[in-house]
Amino acid sequence: MCKNRAMTVFVYPGRHRVAVLVRHGLLPIELGIVHRLFNQARDADGQPLYEVVTCGLEAGRVRTDADFTIQVPHGPEALAEADTVFVPAAYEHDETRTHGSLGPALDEAVGRIRAGARIASICTGSFVLAAAGLLDGRRATTHWAATEEFRALYPAVCLDPDVLYTDEGDVLTSAGVAAGIDLCLHMIRGDHGAAVANDVARNTVVPPHREGGQAQFILRPVPQPQLSSTGRARAWAMEHLHRPLTLRELAAQESMSVRTFTRRFREEAGISPLQWLTRQRVDRARHLLEETDLSVDRVAEQSGFGTAASLRQHLQATLGVSPSAYRHTFRGRPLVDA
Repeated sequence: MCKNRAMTVFVYPGRHRVAVLVRHGLLPIELGIVHRLFNQARDADGQPLYEVVTCGLEAGRVRTDADFTIQVPHGPEALAEADTVFVPAAYEHDETRTHGSLGPALDEAVGRIRAGARIASICTGSFVLAAAGLLDGRRATTHWAATEEFRALYPAVCLDPDVLYTDEGDVLTSAGVAAGIDLCLHMIRGDHGAAVANDVARNTVVPPHREGGQAQFILRPVPQPQLSSTGRARAWAMEHLHRPLTLRELAAQESMSVRTFTRRFREEAGISPLQWLTRQRVDRARHLLEETDLSVDRVAEQSGFGTAASLRQHLQATLGVSPSAYRHTFRGRPLVDA
């Protein structure tokens, strides 16, 4: 049976090397996502935190699904030096989707990935991880349109077709193209904290955080003109996050009944209002732990958890660490959880 795992916090000394393994039929946007987001991450002195390189099964031209090719400077030898390896989707002669196997060249390339490296996929790149046996007994996701195909080929994988991404510590998977953005930000946040990830998101003009458990497919991601949005209630909640909030108060911001508001909120956000509130409070707490010297009690109050015990419980459930451990990871010094 597969179990949900809390996010693993990785911190690497020095610049972290990311390699993107591309194959014929590459979606150029998926390669661009990794380069753009990780290359935007900077430390407090403005120095790059990552180095991103592109490699193929051999150096040279790689065909894309568009009307152009790309020139790839590195062969699979670059994988041996990577701290993190990304495998995007490919839509040309992909044996991982036709026969459930890697094929000789891809097998040789994957074998070069060093022990201890983190491996992530975007979209149907998850088929490569599954064919390599890296996902057996683990939670994984892929593009919703490929889920039945995936299940048939890789029954040992605990496929969750409804989420944006999964994090199993050293192996991560994401759904379609946009979910690759969410996964990259999630990994940057785990490596270097919410402040760095939020700066990357702001510079790239994308939402700073969508939880992995959010639905891949939302019924109405953009409200229909005749329907009221719940955006005003979300904005109001963010201004009052420090105090207890009820569904009735949120619904009142949109002049809706609680039942109608809850339904509309889930249709627009993909999660319930209370789940959304908890996630915003965890994010607020993470920011305060990283950026301030407030005691854990004060962090709990300002993020709306009320007590240090409640904050500890939610942070442990979400990240697998205590508030003091989280702060020590990103501030370099421990503080007492009180």
